[in-house]
Amino acid sequence: MKKRILVTDKVHDLLINGLKKHGFEVDYFPKMPYEEVKLLSKDFHGIIINSKVICDRAFLNQNKHLDFIGRLGSGLDIIDLPEAQKLGIAIINSPEGNANAVAEHAMGFLLSLANNLCIANKEVKAFLWNREANRGFELEGKTIGIIGFGHTGSAFAKKLSSFEMNILTYDKYKILDQNEVSVAKQVSLEHLLKQSDIISIHLPLTQETVRMVDASLISQCKVGTIFINTSRGPIVDTSDLLDALQSGHIRSVALDVLENEKLDQLTSAQEEVYQKLFSMDNVLLSPHIAGWTKESLIKIAQYLLTKIENFYQLR
Repeated sequence: MKKRILVTDKVHDLLINGLKKHGFEVDYFPKMPYEEVKLLSKDFHGIIINSKVICDRAFLNQNKHLDFIGRLGSGLDIIDLPEAQKLGIAIINSPEGNANAVAEHAMGFLLSLANNLCIANKEVKAFLWNREANRGFELEGKTIGIIGFGHTGSAFAKKLSSFEMNILTYDKYKILDQNEVSVAKQVSLEHLLKQSDIISIHLPLTQETVRMVDASLISQCKVGTIFINTSRGPIVDTSDLLDALQSGHIRSVALDVLENEKLDQLTSAQEEVYQKLFSMDNVLLSPHIAGWTKESLIKIAQYLLTKIENFYQLR
């Protein structure tokens, strides 16, 4: 019997064609709502998901035939990992596929903030020519702290290495190898916060990291720190970040992710915070697209295809 795989989100054709070439039966429903996915997924041996399919305990237990869950990208916070392990369901993700895209996006954020590009662009289009008010700063000689040194954090450090910056990193679960040590210096979180002019977050969303960036952590940062988050929104307490911006403790921020990204489903408190945040000229935002490039679509598909093939070869 052929192994059946359900693909629930947009993927590059090479993944679909590659799976079929290797003998898998593939059902491709990229626009199927989550409720329909839950009903249909029971008869499949593998399911490939993005962020819309929440693989909680109930979902996993109703899918008795599942060999694996394939995650397009890196984040595993939408999967009940202990329950998957208990049921013998393999988790296959592809963080290598969009690491470069995220690193380039973070680099764009940093250069835009350093040179006031978004503010200057808006002013010139309004026929304002404010050169001195938009005097920027150079990255050379500045200290940047990268919290989390996995695929995206290390890719970002590699981009930064040519800018002659002091690159610090903190990662609770990783010891840098010889090549990584040549790019970044591994330090304690306390040291990183005190020394960094710029801080960039590259962490997974876990019970440990939820609202890790709060008033307490921010208070340990240098006054005038620039803050970048291209990982997961709930890692940051947005209200505390807003307070730090309003007080001037944080100079500017760039966020590709938000605590609640369903902007039509905000609580009244969230809406109030977001309205204030969105109105600030020193806040740069994008709609969770850091890893969302034409190239990453191909790379994610290729990495996932290879890992699924290897998974079944090793069984």
